[in-house]
Parts: sequence; C-alpha cells; structure tokens
Amino acid sequence: MKRILILILGLTINLALFSHPWKPNHYVIIDTDGGIDDMRAVTMLLASPDVRVLAITVSPGALNTGTVYIKVRSLLNSFYHEGVPVGINRICNFKSPDFTVAQNAEWGEESGLDEKNAPDCISLIKEILSVEKTKVSFICLGGMSTASLAMKEIPVFKQQVKEIIWGAGQPYNKDGFNYKIDMLSAEKVLDGDIPVRVVSGFGEEIYYNEAMIKAISEIPTIYADRISGFFRSAVAKNHKYSYTMNDEMVVLYLHSPGLFQNDTKADNFESTPENITILRENSLKILAGETVSKNQVIKEFPVDPPFYSADIELFVTDIIKKYGIDEWISGVIANELHRHLGVFAIIGVKMGIRAREYFDTGVDEFRATSFAGSVPPLSCMNDGLQVSTGATPGHGLLTVSIDTVTRPVAEFKYLNQKIRLTLRPEIAEKISSELKEINFVYGLDSNIYWELVRKNSIKYWLNLDRHDIFIIEVLQ
Repeated sequence: MKRILILILGLTINLALFSHPWKPNHYVIIDTDGGIDDMRAVTMLLASPDVRVLAITVSPGALNTGTVYIKVRSLLNSFYHEGVPVGINRICNFKSPDFTVAQNAEWGEESGLDEKNAPDCISLIKEILSVEKTKVSFICLGGMSTASLAMKEIPVFKQQVKEIIWGAGQPYNKDGFNYKIDMLSAEKVLDGDIPVRVVSGFGEEIYYNEAMIKAISEIPTIYADRISGFFRSAVAKNHKYSYTMNDEMVVLYLHSPGLFQNDTKADNFESTPENITILRENSLKILAGETVSKNQVIKEFPVDPPFYSADIELFVTDIIKKYGIDEWISGVIANELHRHLGVFAIIGVKMGIRAREYFDTGVDEFRATSFAGSVPPLSCMNDGLQVSTGATPGHGLLTVSIDTVTRPVAEFKYLNQKIRLTLRPEIAEKISSELKEINFVYGLDSNIYWELVRKNSIKYWLNLDRHDIFIIEVLQ
C-alpha cells in the first residue's frame, strides 16, 4: 500500500509539472506610473513566456498619464505587441512631478502617438475580466489608485484577482513615493479583501553593475536589447537611480517568491529580497525567455548550422538572427511535417508568429481561421499556421474556411480581439507566378521542380520579414 501511495504521489507531481504545457502560470494586469524602473519591469514581464500580460493601465506618478500612455504604447509597438491594450486612470488627481530622467527615458518610437482615444482603465479592466476566467495577479508599479478604483467599480475584481503585488520601495513605509501618490487608496487596498504582496528593492545598492549590464547585452532577445539600450543612453549614465533595482523586484517576486523574506501581516506580506546574486541570475533568465520549457519531447532545439542539410546550413545563423528562434523552430518543424520545403508553409509560419507577437501570446492561446483552402500549393500555408501558433485541428483551434475563393489570409481571435492578416498582394502574386512557371516548365513529377521550390523556399525564408509582408486589419 505504501508503495502504491508513493507511486500515486509521483504521478500527481509529474502531472502538475507537465499538464497544460502551453498555459503560463501567471496572468497579469499591470498598472504603471512611467518610472524608469517601470520600463524595465514591464519589459521583463513581456519577456517571460510564463507570464501573460492581459492589459496595461497607466496612472499618474513619476509622469503624468498622457506621457505614460505614450511611452507604454511605444514600448508595446516596438515589440510588435500592438494588440496588448492600454487604458488610462483619469480619476486620480495626483500632480505628477514629471521627473526629468523618466521624461527623457526612451521606451520606443513616440511620434504619431497620443492618448486621446485611449480607453478608460476601469472599462478596460472590466472587459478583460469578462473574457479571461483565469485568476489574475494585479501588478502595481506606482500608486494604488487604479487598484482601489477597480475594487470599488468592478464587482468581479475581488473574485478574479487572486493577489495584488505592489512595488512600494525600500523599505515599505508611509513616506514612500508610491504610497504618497494616493494614500487613501493605498490604505483601502491594504485593508481590503484581496491579499497584497508589498515588494521592496535593495534601496540605493547597485544592482545593475558592469557585469550585469554586459550579461544583458549578450542576450539575443528584443527585450534584453531594449534594457541594454537604456544603459547605453545618456539618461542612464547621468543618474545613479538608473542602476538600482526597485519595481523590477515585483517581476522577480512573481517568478520566485521563495527568494524573498516575507513578513506576514494578516493576509498581506511585506517581501524583502535576500540573495542579490541569485536574483541577478533570475533576471537574466527572464530576459532570455528561459522561465519555462518550450519543448515537449527534446530538451533543446539544435541551432548549430552543421546539424542541418548543406543548403540550409548556410542560412541558419542569419535566419535566427533576423527573425528569432521561435520562427526558426516553427519553420523547421513545419517543413518536416510538410515533408518538403514549401514557400507557403514558410508564409504560414511567419503569419502565425506575427499574430502571436501582435497579441503577445504563446502557443495554443487563440483561434485561427485560414482562407488558404485545401488545394496545394496555397493550402500548404495551413501547416505553417498550425505549427507556429499551436492552433491545430486536434486542439479544435484551427478552422479552414470552405470558401470557394482561396487566398493567403487568416483571421485570429484572442479574448475580445479579432484581427485579419493578409499576405501583401504583390508578394502573393510573385510567389504564385514563380511556382506556376516552374510547374509549367518541369512538371510536378520532376525532381528539378522540387529542387527549385526548395531553393525558392530558403530564399523567401531568409528575405521576407514578417513585419513587412502582411496587412493587419483590426476586425473587433
């Protein structure tokens, strides 16, 4: 009997480890006041595949809400996460000091952006909670005004938000900047029904030392590159606060609460970081996207060029460098599934990765409808779509439209949003014309036909940037 119980316990643990491999552990809504540490914290949250950022709201604090909105929107756009919604707290009356360092910090390209049509923070949070039923962590990187307002105005907020994690400075006290933004709201939230984790930093101790900054610069992700770029800027070099670690500690606490000393007060915690060396290591893992295992069978996907066929070997490094490891892995798997290198299979991969970028999701998290039909070569796009998005017929997430007119188009629905991606007509025409010409000259039964198709597929894989080749339409 004892042996059976041990076996059952072991199976239970393994099921916990391997069930729902596509589902992140943390669904979050972020509220930010635009501090320079907020930029790094938001970037880290976006970098982690174990976190799903459902929405971001902005409140006055380090900066006024209009400026914060523009900075957040520019950051998301620079990562091609245009589908992550941003709302504004227009209720809080705190007069922002508009810190010069925060004003001058570059989050992304701000030209052409304004806050005029931004949704209200409460309507946005209410909408998100109406469609996402997973319990949510509410991340406060500034004051508590938005959290307090949501607790009052949104009935389901107290049921669907499992915790509020608040970056409240070092140490947490009533003289802290984030507390003073809205003292009344802070007291209401701390005395409320939702557990609050008050996370502090290391004060004025240097966290981003020379070795840490160098290590960040060597991580080949867009998120690490953004933070590395901040440290190369004059803004960072001219202000010592740039090198301390404050609101980013919220991100580390979310991933590794065991690395903090917790002082329990009723249902709330005041959490203080302990081992700065281990926390630095964890920061690097988050920026590298190494918070979850991305594969189900193999430990690591090969990126060494000699591993691949001779004609592919020449381009492995360039394709990964230009488009990232996710597109590379999806491209390899899609073409192995497809049993030959196909241009439209590559198009499907690029389209699926672009849709995931737009919503900032992992695999298996949205529904897709393809209009590529079931007749090759255009229908080959479906194989690329299902591999890159995880929206497969087996999961019930991919539908192939039975429209008689087929086209290189797919629609993607995530939460309350729906978009359509269309391969630009001039590119679609060029690819189709080339395939028709090769078929006319050599025929489908010719080895030369398949050799030329393979050559073209490699060419397009390398030269077509997914950020340039699709028209994106917002349908809802």
